[in-house]
Amino acid sequence: MLANHRGRLVRLGAVACVLVLAGTACGSKSSSSSSSDTGGSGGSGKIALLLPETKTARYETQDKPLFTAKAAELCGGSEVLYSNADQDAAKQQSQAEAALTNGAKVLVLDPVDSASAAAIVTKANAQKVPVISYDRLINNAEIDYYISFDNEQVGKLQGQALVDKLKADGTTDGTIVMINGAPTDNNATLFKKGAHSVIDSSGLKVGAEYDTPDWSPDKAQSEMDQAITSLGKDGFVGVYAANDGTGGGAIAAMKGAGITPIPPTTGQDAELAAIQRVLTGEQYMTVYKAVKPEAEGAAEIACALASGKTPDASLVTSTVNNKTKDVPSVILTPVAVTKDNVKETVVADGFWTADQICTDAYKAACTAAGIS
Repeated sequence: MLANHRGRLVRLGAVACVLVLAGTACGSKSSSSSSSDTGGSGGSGKIALLLPETKTARYETQDKPLFTAKAAELCGGSEVLYSNADQDAAKQQSQAEAALTNGAKVLVLDPVDSASAAAIVTKANAQKVPVISYDRLINNAEIDYYISFDNEQVGKLQGQALVDKLKADGTTDGTIVMINGAPTDNNATLFKKGAHSVIDSSGLKVGAEYDTPDWSPDKAQSEMDQAITSLGKDGFVGVYAANDGTGGGAIAAMKGAGITPIPPTTGQDAELAAIQRVLTGEQYMTVYKAVKPEAEGAAEIACALASGKTPDASLVTSTVNNKTKDVPSVILTPVAVTKDNVKETVVADGFWTADQICTDAYKAACTAAGIS
């Protein structure tokens, strides 16, 4: 699977070359409500990058800078109009309307609420502005492209890793807690579906299950507190957490309750704090979704569209049905990460460097994992 992931990185780089040779040009101005950067000259049109929230660390630390850097490389002279909705669907709609009013030629939209985002797409359609559904699929709308990961597979990887770990530890039955993602996020539905497809046939019982509003770690911690109260400190053998933020909240609740050792707990996004928890054994696994090819692929598609061109066919190789149509799509491969392959995945790809991971508190864990 990792080989597939790296193969896609190579292919995305080749597509970038194709787009440059084809004369694609776009921009390098990034802006939010508080700041902007200017660069490039000429230009083919403004591109709006609309991200959903900041509680998941990847959006500000990975998606935004990677997208804007690639746009600066491929699209000389237009602007990337950046906004983050802070998990507020109404705010995101206002941001999208402002971007359209400001002359955006393409919307790259990662929706807070996949259902209400359809209204944003309708407004863009009326102005003949193409919409790229980024990371989360927008259903029931005339979107033009979709780029993400195999999100049901993410849930399967999480569920399988949890089941396999418990069986390796001699636990063939028992109760687990499920801390799912935000009910407004279509991806969370897919993660849950994938996880249940493994867990429900494993012999394990789901003793408590929650959908976590806003993907909030604080709310996940409260949900885990409820599960501990309901099941007892010794009443569960593992925790399925849909991402690293909810996993961190669940782990905080278990530590606060004096549970030791922490039962195997899943995550997703390979956040820095989560990688450190994985190395020390507080969190069993995370799912690494290589944001670089996702963000750069979205920038490549957006730059082509802003220039009035059709994105290169070698990039867009799949379709996904969003209940309105079969949407041309780029679907990337997620990778399960435990302490055994941190070095070969997130470190080898430069997602996090050894220096970032191996601060003083984690040097011993890094050394044990062969990271230096």
